[in-house]
Amino acid sequence: MKKLQKNWLEWVVFAISLVLVITTLGYLVHDGATYSQAPPNIEIKLGTTQAQAEDRFIVPVNAINRGDTTAEGVQIEVTLNSGGKEQENAQFQIAFLPRHSTREGWVTFTTDPRTVDEIEARVLGLEKP
Repeated sequence: MKKLQKNWLEWVVFAISLVLVITTLGYLVHDGATYSQAPPNIEIKLGTTQAQAEDRFIVPVNAINRGDTTAEGVQIEVTLNSGGKEQENAQFQIAFLPRHSTREGWVTFTTDPRTVDEIEARVLGLEKP
């Protein structure tokens, strides 16, 4: 019986597959070895205000979870302050914010945020899934 020889294409496909499998296993081992239970650490960044309609303005909000665990039901509040007084506020909720990830949302105001002294954003609360 004659033994079949593999051609160069089969060897190339085998080598690429082997590299992908070893890389994936290496990543999973590294991730498992360095995983910690640090709580969610959520950072809020505000984008540039955009006029949406005659009397509505939207502000993009990026929520970045720099922690090692997932946050669920993240409540975010954005407040417009002028002259030391709260002028208007808006809230929204992010259902699911995985570890080391970013989610984007928008808040709307009737007051133009570009005309106030300060725009403040904060996390009101979150849940552990």
